[in-house]
Amino acid sequence: MNTTEPNQHAVNVIKGLVMDATRKANSGHPGGPMSSADMAYVLFHEFLRHDPRDPAWFNRDRFVLSAGHESMLLYSLLTLIGHLNIQDLQDFRQLGSRTPGHPEEHMTPGVEATTGPLGQGLAMGVGMAAAERMLAVRLGADVVDHSTYVLASDGDMQEPVALGAASLAGHWGLGKLIVFYDSNQIQLSGPTSRTDCTDYRKLFEAFCWDVLEVDGHDHDQIREAIRRAKAETARPTLIIGRTVIAKGTASMEGDFETHGAPLSPDEIKATKGKLGLPEDETFYLPQDAVNHFRARFPELTREVDAWKGHVQEKKAADMTFAQTWDQHVAPPSHRSFTWPELDVTKKVSTRKAFGQCLNELITQLPNLVGGSADLDPSNQTTKFRDTTGIFGPDNPMGRNLSFGVREFPMGAILNGIALHGGLVGFGATFLVFSDYQRNAVRMSAIQNLPVLHVYTHDSFYVGEDGPTHQPVEHAWSLRLIPNLLVMRPADVVESRVMMEVALTQDKRPSALLFTRQDLPVLNPETFPQTAEAARRGAYVLHDPADGAPEMLIIATGSEVHLALEAAKMLPDQKIRVVSAPCLELFEKQTQAYKDEVLPPRIQKRVAVEAGRSDPWYKYVGLDGVVLGLDHFGDSAPAGALAKKYGFTPEHLVSIIQAKYA
Repeated sequence: MNTTEPNQHAVNVIKGLVMDATRKANSGHPGGPMSSADMAYVLFHEFLRHDPRDPAWFNRDRFVLSAGHESMLLYSLLTLIGHLNIQDLQDFRQLGSRTPGHPEEHMTPGVEATTGPLGQGLAMGVGMAAAERMLAVRLGADVVDHSTYVLASDGDMQEPVALGAASLAGHWGLGKLIVFYDSNQIQLSGPTSRTDCTDYRKLFEAFCWDVLEVDGHDHDQIREAIRRAKAETARPTLIIGRTVIAKGTASMEGDFETHGAPLSPDEIKATKGKLGLPEDETFYLPQDAVNHFRARFPELTREVDAWKGHVQEKKAADMTFAQTWDQHVAPPSHRSFTWPELDVTKKVSTRKAFGQCLNELITQLPNLVGGSADLDPSNQTTKFRDTTGIFGPDNPMGRNLSFGVREFPMGAILNGIALHGGLVGFGATFLVFSDYQRNAVRMSAIQNLPVLHVYTHDSFYVGEDGPTHQPVEHAWSLRLIPNLLVMRPADVVESRVMMEVALTQDKRPSALLFTRQDLPVLNPETFPQTAEAARRGAYVLHDPADGAPEMLIIATGSEVHLALEAAKMLPDQKIRVVSAPCLELFEKQTQAYKDEVLPPRIQKRVAVEAGRSDPWYKYVGLDGVVLGLDHFGDSAPAGALAKKYGFTPEHLVSIIQAKYA
């Protein structure tokens, strides 16, 4: 090893920083970063297009570290760029630092995506590459023209979410997606041969990818592979780097123990000697390595400035472009929508209400993209698909993403689209399948991404498909995710309001839960408060005509109508009916408003929802009444199930009378 050659010297400096930071933190993963360092360094030093002054430049290349446990590799590169400093590296994995254990995009400048749950970084990279392709044809290749790079590990490849997303990337022909696969054949518990016999070259070729194999430590081979990958415009490229974990260490090359534990002080000292670094100096970052790494910076900044000037000139000269640009970069909070006139005489399911909203948004929100997990008719996305066109290599203007039966990849790809910026993404499936998608939804919430996760068939009213398709625990399971808005509207009016709220969020994703069965419309003449009050998450829908309320019934979704019927049947009880389409919004209201809707003085309380009952005791008290569903369903017509499970006005009246005689 020629430790004085400038590129090799810089790589060795990175390895020294990795070893020192993980050792100081007494926590971390040194082996993987030392395995991937050569590929990442060549990419960042020679190929990555970015603005050294502004990590958020719109037309930058995106780099996603799917192998998020290799965070110290990325932090070292960001330090060489200048977005981080040595103190940040010394604070690795410490409270409040800009260098957390796994990369978090909202905490660290230059980090494109929060990664760590393996496989999702690759899937988010697919979303970014899809967004780039869509925006390039809308705004012009002279304005949007960049690559998406992903660094993935053996563990990423073992997660099905990565393979599902990769299959879509090949199908969509995302030629500007380039994935480095650091194939060191080691994972935390030992060699990958214990768990995997997959030939990833053959697999990705079957996914319609171009596949290249290189020595992942040979800079000339890495350069040539990147050049070839950039020249391939019809297919995404997988660059398989054959590497050695902990490459460069004194005595631990290839040792799986280096995957998840810091090296010993003696091993670090010996390794620094081997790499030509000062053995007794920690966090060594010589100026010559920094200067060599930054040699391209003047060229990069000139390119960025020229791009910015070009965009301003194009906006001034082309009104259509200026309007399109503004549509794609305007903050979500600036959006407003109009909806068709209501027909209050016809019952309609809230999934159909969603479909009506979606169809209206085709022209009102031209940067809305998304689709269904192979449930287009059931999810009411068919007209959106047929009107906007199916996205693919032959139709990059298409706005419908045909995800197929891939709920988890769908959610992660939508996160990548949101991270890229410029587009609004939605994905639809049945509520019961939110379990498949759950970790991607969680990652939406962690990353503050205003993605729309749409779920239809929201309860046992699914009926004949039986317990496998009837969600019971899912609404509350989603409500447990911090920063996620879970919306279960009661009718067309509330559905429209919830769609507006979801589409005007800046930092919160939404889970929208819609019914299969038809529901009455909350007539604006009878319930004039609904359209505005629903925005606060919960509101008074009905009060007794003669005096103050003495009992509360809180309900969501289809059960709001059940509550209204029960209140009519119990006029002597003086019942207030509260519709609660989004408890998360309600909890953000002032205490005065919450007490106004749910007066503490009222001790007689009932909650009704076709799902798990236990969490509702927060609102009704331990002595309150909850009509819920705490068991799996049955295969039968929805009406028969409603009678069996007690979701009828008569049964609700009977349990209220039994409790509050």
